[in-house]
Amino acid sequence: MSLSGRRVLLIVAGGIAAYKSLELVRLLRKSGCGVTAVMTEAAGQFVTPLSLQSLTENKVYSDLFSLTDESEMGHIQLSRAADLVVVAPATANILAKLAHGLADDLASTVLLATDKPVLVAPAMNVRMWQHPATVQNMATLAARGVAVVGPDDGVMACHEFGPGRLAEPPAILAAIEAMLSPPRPLAGRHVLVTSGPTHEPIDPVRYIANRSSGKQGHAIAAALVALGARVTLVSGPVTVPDPAGVTVVHVETAAEMLAACESALPADAGVFAAAVADWRVDNAGGQKLKKTPGGPPPALALVPNPDILASIAAAGPRRPRLVVGFAAETHDVLRHATEKRLRKGCDWIIANDVSPATGIMGGSENEVALVSASGVEPWPRMGKDDVARRLAARIAEALV
Repeated sequence: MSLSGRRVLLIVAGGIAAYKSLELVRLLRKSGCGVTAVMTEAAGQFVTPLSLQSLTENKVYSDLFSLTDESEMGHIQLSRAADLVVVAPATANILAKLAHGLADDLASTVLLATDKPVLVAPAMNVRMWQHPATVQNMATLAARGVAVVGPDDGVMACHEFGPGRLAEPPAILAAIEAMLSPPRPLAGRHVLVTSGPTHEPIDPVRYIANRSSGKQGHAIAAALVALGARVTLVSGPVTVPDPAGVTVVHVETAAEMLAACESALPADAGVFAAAVADWRVDNAGGQKLKKTPGGPPPALALVPNPDILASIAAAGPRRPRLVVGFAAETHDVLRHATEKRLRKGCDWIIANDVSPATGIMGGSENEVALVSASGVEPWPRMGKDDVARRLAARIAEALV
């Protein structure tokens, strides 16, 4: 996709992943996009201003109190001269500054002064990414409409493994392209999405749950918004932040999720990506179950939970025009998914293998197949954000 004539202000913060900013600049320039760079002081420990200047073919800015820079192109002008502000890598420090409105250097002052969309590409140690402060900061930024790409799972420079790696430059470029040239074929459409697990109480302190992270459902909601849809996301308990621009209803149990889905109707389409618990404890008590020394464990009587997908697929005149379910299976994936589509009465099933060897449950990638009345369409393994964008595009085609 050409970005000819578009302008990006790239803020490079101080992390080992800063070297990837050079490749991002190269890709942006190849696409015809103009780039101006701002470096934090710490970024200079990893890349040089000369490298960024050579690739951007523009002056690189770093000093808030430079009399020359402020007279030539002050921080206010810098913050507003571009079509999009991109922070890559976005360290925990600069994300915290952005979330709390701090402005103690040029980069943070530009971010506070800008009136343009902001895209951040986080990169940090996995513990820093999962720290409650960072989680809260990301939730704050999402609520303000700051877009996010990544981070990816992988081995860090510190040799730890997990989410925190900077998204690869082509993925950041794709996110920039989506923000600067967003098609909106779903404008005026309402889509209902479910995501995450449900927690079914055993007693006030224990519950039955599953390993769903909510990453895929939340990514689908974000991809639908990017295509112009009005999205209602009904989410079970997850740690991923709410997507920007989405109406989110937080629930705990399957019964609460069904009630929230029914309240969100009518909708043009429904995507039921949540991993809903099949059973709940009958008459879960209001007091903690106590262990009897030497005695047997308590007997738990399980009863079926409401079938959310089947209920919405059979909703009569309020049924969405397109109902999409998910089938997370560990064996005979396509057979079980095909049977589930017929049993539930939905239009499509997105089938995926979540057996432990795949690393899909809770991971950043997915490998799915779209099962419909027309047959089975396998998709290659790709990032969950890519699956979401592909599914959103297919939904847009179906609703035209």
